[in-house]
This record gives sequence, C-alpha cells and structure tokens, in this order.
Amino acid sequence: MRENKKAPYILIVGDVMLDRYWFGDVNRISPEAPVPVVLINRNEERLGGAANVARNVAALGAECSLMGIVGDDEPGRMVESLLNDAGIVPHLHESKDISTIVKLRVIGRQQQLLRLDFEKRPPQEALDNAMQHYRNLLDSHDIVVFSDYGKGALDNVAEMIAVAAKAGKTTLVDPKGDDFKKYRGATFLTPNKSELRQVVGSWRDEEELVQKARNLRAELGIEWLLLTRSEEGMSLFGEKDTIHIPTVAREVFDVSGAGDTVIATLATMLGYGKPVAEAIDIANRAAGIVVGKLGTATVTSQELFSE
Repeated sequence: MRENKKAPYILIVGDVMLDRYWFGDVNRISPEAPVPVVLINRNEERLGGAANVARNVAALGAECSLMGIVGDDEPGRMVESLLNDAGIVPHLHESKDISTIVKLRVIGRQQQLLRLDFEKRPPQEALDNAMQHYRNLLDSHDIVVFSDYGKGALDNVAEMIAVAAKAGKTTLVDPKGDDFKKYRGATFLTPNKSELRQVVGSWRDEEELVQKARNLRAELGIEWLLLTRSEEGMSLFGEKDTIHIPTVAREVFDVSGAGDTVIATLATMLGYGKPVAEAIDIANRAAGIVVGKLGTATVTSQELFSE
C-alpha cells in the first residue's frame, strides 16, 4: 500500500506511555489537609512518551509505526486502540511482569495540580523479544526515531543504533540520562539544555556552550547535534557549521511534549527530503505552535504551512 505514497515510513521506538487527564472544578480546600478539592467532571486519554512522537508524525501525514513494551492490562489496550485510531501501526510487546506506564494528571482551572506516575522497568526477556522484532522491522522503514524517557524500553539502544547504521537508516535520538555514549553513531541527537548540562557540565557563556556541544558531537560520532533551548530557540551543531534559530512561540501555555513535536517534525521533514537547515526551521515553528496548547499535543501540516 505504501508503494503508492510519497510519504516517508518512520519507525518510532521507545518508552510507550498513556497520558491520562482528569479535569475538574476547584471551589474549596479540603478540611482534612491544606489541599484543593477537585470535583472531576471529565477525563481525556492521550498517547504519551514515544507514542506521542508517533502521534505527531502521523499528524504531519507521514506513515508511522510504533514499537514498545506495555503491560497486559487495560492501559496497554487503550494505547493500542488510540494508535489504531490515529493511523499508527502498533508493534507492542506485552509483558505480564509490568504494568503499562501511565501518567495521570489532575487539572483544575486549567492548571495542573497533581501528577501520579505508574511505571516499572521491563524484564530482559521483553527487551530481547523487542530487539529481534526491531531487526525485522528495519528494512520496511525509512527513518528510525528513538524516544528515550529512561524507563527501560531502550536499554538496547546502542545495539539498535548500530544495526540501523549498518542498514543505512537515518536515526534520530531524543536522549535521557547522564551518559550519551550509548547513542554513539546516531545521525541526530536532540537534547535540551538541562539534558546537555547533565553530560557536559555547565557553561559560562555562549562560546563555551558552543565548544562543549561541538566536542560532544565529535566524541560521539554524531552527524548533527540539535540543542533545544526553550525561549532561546535552537542551535544546530554539525561538523563545520553551527546554526542558531530563534524561538517563534507566540504564547507559552504548556511545554510538555514539545520535544516530542520537535523530533517528530524533524524526522518527517527529513523523510520528505527537506535539507537539514530547512527541516530544523520547520521543527522550530512546530515547537512554537505546540507550546500554546494544553498537555501533550500535535501540530498539523495545515498549522505549519498556513502562513
């Protein structure tokens, strides 16, 4: 079916989550403790983590598959249902030893009051099965995006990147943690300032930041390092060039999921054959749009290219 389409086929691999939102009214403080009482009147369920990256890719019109590990439970089945509704091909490995990662947010008066996380790292057997499945999926996809939230689904990411590189695939990584060596050889690495600081330490000025970022890129053998810098926009570090792109956000309402939108848009634009600098510029515009929305959200092609 996809042979008749020009859209790229993108494989997303990583920590799959279900984002749950409980919305309610806050009119009083609890007599039991100094906390607000939220009277829940509606709820929403959205794809989160790596699944939100896939959701963003699909919203931009690219074909998309998602590989991850979920529990044999109701949230896992809800994730699969939401993926099917979004036109994303699910490759979910069920493990009876874990529960699906869930982030439950309680919202009152359009502000997040509380977040409850439910998670457990996947067992080695589930990781081994996923690795074999990943090898089988590579040939049918054009680009691979690794969405690492540090929950364990990408414990084999170094091997995954090496296999993809051998197959000639473009790979993009949204990293996590204080050791980026496991991402060695990726095409793109997209840390934010906090994530970069964990790895290279703090910097005194822009010149030192540029030097540290360029050194890290060279050390890891990464073709491009894209640093997302919130209100300062983005900086792209290549072998020779450094490009700074200012932010285009009109109004910042919620930054959750903005990194997912950036890497999803970048992967999609590269898949459509856009040059790197143009793809980065479009991803920056997408980030500026999505931070004006509540919670993990997406950007459509119409929103990106209507101006």
